[in-house]
Amino acid sequence: MSEQKTSEPVIECRDLVCGYGDVAVLEDVNVEIFRGEIAALLGGSGSGKSTLLKTIVGLLPPLSGEIRLLGEDIYAMTPKERSRVLRRTGMLYQYGALFGSRTIYDNISLPLRQHTNLPEPVIREMVRQKLALVGLEGLEFRLPADVSGGQRKRVALARATIMDPEIVFADEPSAGLDPVVAAGLDALLRQMQRLFGVTMVVVTHELESIKILADRVVMLADGRVRAVGTVEELSNSDDEIVYNFFHRVPPDYVDAGDGGSSVLDAMADSQS
Repeated sequence: MSEQKTSEPVIECRDLVCGYGDVAVLEDVNVEIFRGEIAALLGGSGSGKSTLLKTIVGLLPPLSGEIRLLGEDIYAMTPKERSRVLRRTGMLYQYGALFGSRTIYDNISLPLRQHTNLPEPVIREMVRQKLALVGLEGLEFRLPADVSGGQRKRVALARATIMDPEIVFADEPSAGLDPVVAAGLDALLRQMQRLFGVTMVVVTHELESIKILADRVVMLADGRVRAVGTVEELSNSDDEIVYNFFHRVPPDYVDAGDGGSSVLDAMADSQS
């Protein structure tokens, strides 16, 4: 299947308030993510990216509002029904979350063993194909500790996609990787989306990653959705907070050209 984007929403957040206990982290979240696109959840540390992701994937019930995943209100159904919907998704965890005592083959095949009755020869071929797709063919019987950090992320991606999900969630996929390896993983995610038309939701604060990956960006700040749009649209936003984030302007920076003094100028003055 080739890349195919549609106007069909596969994730819908409606008047969503999410948080912990009685403490709201995000309020008034109204976002749609469409089939076949890569959407980045972007924001600084503590902006609520991971909280929103946990709510979307059924791990953290919302304080109020509604989440529809693949057309289903996942918090208005039984745990068994929710599990049925979530089997149509895959998850790439921040640091891979591989089982260190199990081989790469065992890690990737785990969802198939949990959720299908496929015979071993079929499982073996499916694992082989996924490993080839992520560039790791022939490594299936190594342990995670025997491969590099970037290769472990690729193993985790193979596991996340082994059930051919309609949506893949990726939580900080480039975390812990050097820039070259991170760029390679970003390119692989984009390639898989183009090949199979899978929808991807990528949680990140890395601007370089979203330039490679994102069709649209959902930026979180100040406890709400601050902006939604393409990378270009947000880079040219009239919203000062959005613009400054995309141009790496520190929050306490003052442009000396506007009659003020920069943070560095102030530091120099204090030491003179």
